Amino acid sequence: MNAFVTALYRAATCASAAALITVVLGLAFVQSTTMAPGVHAGTGHIVALSSEHAWFGQPQPAVLVD
Repeated sequence: MNAFVTALYRAATCASAAALITVVLGLAFVQSTTMAPGVHAGTGHIVALSSEHAWFGQPQPAVLVD
């Protein structure tokens, strides 16, 4: 019985985590598509990072050499 309860608990945990991830991704999609493209909201501005202080990637484009 203990193995059954453990397997049931694991399955319930995975199912609830999958449901939570699905809800979060769904809400993110709905929030990102609430306005038409090109229309900007009047509130809530996002601060853009300059290329000098990027958190990841190269600050300048890479130069390809033959």
